[in-house]
Amino acid sequence: MGTLYLIATPIGNLEDVTVRALAVLRQIDLLLCEDTRVTKRLLDRYEIRVPMESYREEVHRQRVGSIIARLREGRRIGFASDAGTPGVSDPGSWLVREILEEAPETQVIPIPGPSAATAALSASGLPADEFVFLGFPPHKKGRASFIKQALEHERTAVLYESTHRIIKLLDAVAAIEPDRQLCVARELTKIHETFYRGTAAEILQALQTTSTRGEFVVMIAKKK
Repeated sequence: MGTLYLIATPIGNLEDVTVRALAVLRQIDLLLCEDTRVTKRLLDRYEIRVPMESYREEVHRQRVGSIIARLREGRRIGFASDAGTPGVSDPGSWLVREILEEAPETQVIPIPGPSAATAALSASGLPADEFVFLGFPPHKKGRASFIKQALEHERTAVLYESTHRIIKLLDAVAAIEPDRQLCVARELTKIHETFYRGTAAEILQALQTTSTRGEFVVMIAKKK
């Protein structure tokens, strides 16, 4: 039976890739990627040549059968999300779950490395001995209840948000819990990496003087 490697890749700075990840990338038979164009930048940076195929949520049903078939042939297959640790807020979790259901003898090996959630939390100044990771809020249906529930946790809540919705998220938090402390990390490990700390209103004001562009990790202090 083959092996599936879950390969953590940089969340911004390409120098954050691990030595072990590079070694695995050089020895696998196939690399599955959310977006081959994104992953190719990493491979080109380190002069790695490996066959790549796109694997994302929209093609899961069409691709998973052939992936399992190749694992049964003894192939070594890697999966890399666009950034960070596979299986965390990306389709890698679906892939692993179905492979273990259909071909439980498959070796699934994590190649650990960057994670936006833990990187942001480590520098947040908020309690990190216990936290809950919530992923991305829904775009429309269920969004309001998601935000309310995030504010009810008795642990630090960590979630991701896009450049298009960060203002709406902070506006919603400010309306519900104006005094709650937050930390928002923007563009982690990239040139414009910035941390914002304070209430939602204070962070909104700070964003107006910098930028709302980029990828965000939002951390909400636990409910007192």
